[in-house]
Amino acid sequence: MEYPIIIILLALVQYLFFGLRTGIARGTFGVEAPRVSGHETWERYNRVHLNTLEQLIVFIPALLAFSYYVSPKWALLPGVAFLIARQTYSFLYVKNPKGRGFPPTFFVNVILVVGSLIGIVVSLYK
Repeated sequence: MEYPIIIILLALVQYLFFGLRTGIARGTFGVEAPRVSGHETWERYNRVHLNTLEQLIVFIPALLAFSYYVSPKWALLPGVAFLIARQTYSFLYVKNPKGRGFPPTFFVNVILVVGSLIGIVVSLYK
């Protein structure tokens, strides 16, 4: 189970990075706490940070379930895809929110949840 734990820790490091970047942008764009709106670019950084949290709530337990019921090694593929997709989403959203497309991490999470459910059902009938 080392592989999924490494992926989860990397996802949490990425989330911490997004939070740090949001805090730095708060000062750069003059959005004083406790305000949660202000400069449009800061709002984009903040939205990336919050959206990442929303995705992590599904990603972490789904990755662990997938690792247990399917395979820890096969969990690497959607795990790495999640990290790359989050980074890409972050870059594109801050640059141009309308051109970012639908966040691919949603599809990664669907694969993990559905794969886990299939893995559980198969294990019940072994």
